[in-house]
Amino acid sequence: MSDKLTALLGMLKNYKTIVVAFSGGVDSSFLAAAAQQSCDLGAVAVTVASEFQSKREIAHAVHTAKEIGIRHVVLRTSVMGTMAIVQNHKDRCYHCKKKLFSSLTDWASSEGINTVVHGVNLDDLNDYRPGFKAAREMGIQSPLVDAGFNKEEIRLFSKMMGLETWNMQAQSCLATRIPYKRTLTTKDLAMVEKSEDFLFSLGVSAVRVRCHGDMARIELDPDSIKIIAQKDIRAAVVAKLKTLGFLYIALDLEGYVPGSMNRERD
Repeated sequence: MSDKLTALLGMLKNYKTIVVAFSGGVDSSFLAAAAQQSCDLGAVAVTVASEFQSKREIAHAVHTAKEIGIRHVVLRTSVMGTMAIVQNHKDRCYHCKKKLFSSLTDWASSEGINTVVHGVNLDDLNDYRPGFKAAREMGIQSPLVDAGFNKEEIRLFSKMMGLETWNMQAQSCLATRIPYKRTLTTKDLAMVEKSEDFLFSLGVSAVRVRCHGDMARIELDPDSIKIIAQKDIRAAVVAKLKTLGFLYIALDLEGYVPGSMNRERD
């Protein structure tokens, strides 16, 4: 066992009992598994589900928590009534995380649990993530950062621990598909979610449907571009996305780029 993993397990053991902010992604699943192994009085994985999380992601979180064997709670909350969020300026993520973490810490307090952690790692600190500021302000701990884990190490140890998520594609909320300064609506979010569900059903792996008004800009990994470019499949994609409300469907030749909407934040 590496020194980093030993340090992480020891750190988590000191908390006795803990709430893990749980999306079911690579980082939070690794952290939840480590917490389940370490905490004397038990660990709880809590998923805060808003309009920004797809049904597919919530179902995956439920499945992953069951595989880990950790107690899992799904908290339902709405973010669409908060103007600082729906106006969708570059600090949207900050205000959204504030709201989600407030739900999380309130629930933890009601259970008599004082420690809440999330799965941010060292690599995340190099990206534009205003939600991290909210986490610090809310007293959410970052044990993966404290133990010095980067993404590659998290995937490696996840594989060693037998976690299904070790090679999972990165996740992000549905709001990241909408350009900054475009007001967020349940209609646009639903169009994105249903479009991505359809594309996943075709066997693609990484996919983002960026919503530019009545145009869908599809980002895919290179292998999936080959799939979608086939004549019959391309026609099916165009037909389906038009029925969902898009007028124009474009395939981004650059492919899937995590955080590509951040180019427009200024």
